[in-house]
Amino acid sequence: MTVATGTRLGPYEVVALIGAGGMGEVYRAHDTRLNRDVALKVLPEAFSRDTQRMARFEREAKLLASLNHPNIAAIYGIEESGPIRALVMELVEGPNLSERIRGGPVPVDEALPIARQVADAVEYAHENNVIHRDLKPANIKVKADGMVKVLDFGLAKAMSDDPTEGDMSNSPTLSMAATMQGVILGTAAYMAPEQAKGKRVDRRADVWAFGVVLYEMLVGKQLYEGETIPETLASVMKEAPALENLPADTPPAIRNLLRRCLEKNVKRRLQHAGEARIIIEDVISGVAPAEAEAAPTARGHRLFGRMAAGAAAVLLLALAGLSFVHFREVPPDERVLRLSVRLPEDSLVPFFALSPDGRRLVIGGNFGDRTNVAQLWLRALDSPELQPLAGTDAARTPFWSPDGRYIGFFAEGKLKTVLATGGPAQALCDSGLGGGGAWNRDGVILFSPGGGPLQRVTAAGGDCAAVTKPEEGSSHRLPVFLPDGNHFFYVVTGGDAAKRGIYLASLDNPDGRRLLADQSSVVFVPPASGSENSHILFLREETLMAQPFDGRALQLVGEVFPVVDQASMTFTTSQVAASASDNGILVYLAGAGRNHQYTWFDRSGKELGKVGSVGTQRSVVLSPDDKFAAIPRGAASGLWLRELNRDLETRFTFSPITGNSPVWSPDGSRVVFSSGADLYRKDAHGGAQEEALLSNANRKRASDWSRDGRFLLYTEEDQGNRGDLWILPDPLGKPGDSKPYPFLQTEFVESQGQFSLDGRWIAYTSTESGREEVYVRPFAGGPSSPSGKWLVSSDGGNEPRWRRDGKELFYLGRSGNGRRVMAVPIQTGPSSVFESGAPAPLFVFPVIAIVPQSNSFAYGVAADGERFLANVLADSGSPTLNVVVNWQKAVAQGE
Repeated sequence: MTVATGTRLGPYEVVALIGAGGMGEVYRAHDTRLNRDVALKVLPEAFSRDTQRMARFEREAKLLASLNHPNIAAIYGIEESGPIRALVMELVEGPNLSERIRGGPVPVDEALPIARQVADAVEYAHENNVIHRDLKPANIKVKADGMVKVLDFGLAKAMSDDPTEGDMSNSPTLSMAATMQGVILGTAAYMAPEQAKGKRVDRRADVWAFGVVLYEMLVGKQLYEGETIPETLASVMKEAPALENLPADTPPAIRNLLRRCLEKNVKRRLQHAGEARIIIEDVISGVAPAEAEAAPTARGHRLFGRMAAGAAAVLLLALAGLSFVHFREVPPDERVLRLSVRLPEDSLVPFFALSPDGRRLVIGGNFGDRTNVAQLWLRALDSPELQPLAGTDAARTPFWSPDGRYIGFFAEGKLKTVLATGGPAQALCDSGLGGGGAWNRDGVILFSPGGGPLQRVTAAGGDCAAVTKPEEGSSHRLPVFLPDGNHFFYVVTGGDAAKRGIYLASLDNPDGRRLLADQSSVVFVPPASGSENSHILFLREETLMAQPFDGRALQLVGEVFPVVDQASMTFTTSQVAASASDNGILVYLAGAGRNHQYTWFDRSGKELGKVGSVGTQRSVVLSPDDKFAAIPRGAASGLWLRELNRDLETRFTFSPITGNSPVWSPDGSRVVFSSGADLYRKDAHGGAQEEALLSNANRKRASDWSRDGRFLLYTEEDQGNRGDLWILPDPLGKPGDSKPYPFLQTEFVESQGQFSLDGRWIAYTSTESGREEVYVRPFAGGPSSPSGKWLVSSDGGNEPRWRRDGKELFYLGRSGNGRRVMAVPIQTGPSSVFESGAPAPLFVFPVIAIVPQSNSFAYGVAADGERFLANVLADSGSPTLNVVVNWQKAVAQGE
């Protein structure tokens, strides 16, 4: 259940979303009564509607609120407002322990004080009859002063379907409850063996988890980990703890403590957290005795392995019904596993990328109504939680650094990077829209600014330099480094159709060699175990294909073969919606998220009728008489004109001319559009061939034609790939006779310019505030215009459209995963000061993220301002990212 910023729950005012997961969403809020910030955990709506579960929860919450310990994050109470139920908790700033461990092992002298405080907290809770049940590094925070706070004590039991049962649903991050927002996967690495088997748990499960956390701090990696949750749980039950991996300077008493905490036989395990606290305190004070560690014998290993094998097999079969589509009982190194990462209802997922180690996904998009701004989110494959990355609003086309510590992305006309653990984003250089990036181990980032040549910059930032040299009209996009960090794949689009496709080049020899004719990005997969060849994955029509590739000879080898039917592209041209890790885990989005349906609405949002069929169209431009619509369908399909009254559609441009950003002349007799970097003009009735209207090295996208026919307004990308607004006088004259001039050139991105009815004003979108907003400036019909600038939108907006009589200006504001049509009343008259009223919301429609600089528009406004033709997202429901472990084996077995 989403809670908007500014919402009041009693004395608590919501400030910002902190995180989200199976247990609900967590917000920062301000306590106006006590003048302090708190954390609000808003419970899932289905949970809060269940009166019996809420009654149990409130009883448990009262017990949890009674805990008063300096190392336990306090629970202040429960607050409700209408349907919203929230747990009010102490807000603990700073990173959690898992983020600290990602930076490497924690030195013994730093780890032990942390462990002592955790043990103290667990001991106190056990004395007050509270078991944590979900102790893990992510639930432990270490403040700047060294103070430890353990979070979410007892919430596992409080939120379970039946708190009297000891099954795995008692872990909020491994929930089997269908009401938990549909989340059924989660952390398994910290479960005690008895907890993993579904048995009733007691305080000794927390002792086990404490030992796992201490081990992870000292070693720097998880004690038990697998490529999937069933494999991890099987390891917990079957494998002896690898205590030989502990650092050499680990005190003997701590080694012995870990051995006792990690005893699988619950009766032989350390019985009380207080014993662990005492041992650690003795080690810290230097009075611990020198204890000999009893190493488990090989015979013991074999015996336990035989005993656990049957239980593991039963558990794996039980878990198969969670989210795995398929599971076959074969040896672990050959096992094919499939799982589905289901995202919140009505999410939009334009971009995603799997980390090199295959553990984490970075996802760019909107998730239901959780946020009104598309941004980057991080999700571990073994956790249902989606963690937002601050400073990544409007991020596009993310990619990982080789070590998995950083994520690169494009936003606000810049190439940026951000730590995967969170923190401020760093802008490296100008990048325009961004058309994909790759990062090698030498700190070189190769990227596409969205058109033209591939460019390079260091990961530290600085000047960028062109690497490749595209031919006129073509673009180089979506680079992917090979493991040597020198060679790279890329895609050539536009220009000569015979030269488009997938290419291979290198930093020291950037003249590319074409490998395939497919206009698709490449997913590079290193050789699997026992194989000599790598593979490249790419999209051919709607099938994800695999082509063996010899990484030493740098040649394609063998036959191409299909991997996934009904695969899809992302919202970046030619980018396949798939990603793979270095260890052969494949993630893909199949056939979802791009289909749209043109639909007429009235001002209240009432649907008046549909136009055409469901397809992959991205924008729509109405003719001046509202009888036709110009519809760009991409490079392969070109520009089409649809006659709305008869519902007939005719192709208007043909290869190699594409036809983007169409604009109608005022009388509807001509259409200006872009292809490659140039602007073209063509008779709207299909007479003569298109004419090249304006050509130069910079990419141009038309946006509007003045009502008197004298001026064409367009966006041109400068050498820094920023969008500027330009004017072309006399667009019906002989090409080349009129000289264009800039209307607005700044360091920001300006686009989507629109003339008012009388031609005195230009509305446009700009990023000067740090996000897209709609502004209006005066226009005097020449290179010099009066000064003045007025902000029209409120809380972000783009795609301005004037009503034909000039009395209103419309634009799109953000609203969850959709766009809200906003109407702004305009005071018309001779005044030199622009006068407008407050924006008023009309209705919301779901649509993919339109790129402003491309001058695409997701809606058109009829002349009377009473009807809107919107390009509505047809795909609905919960999108699913499909994960396949050992995909090559799956293909070989025909699965």
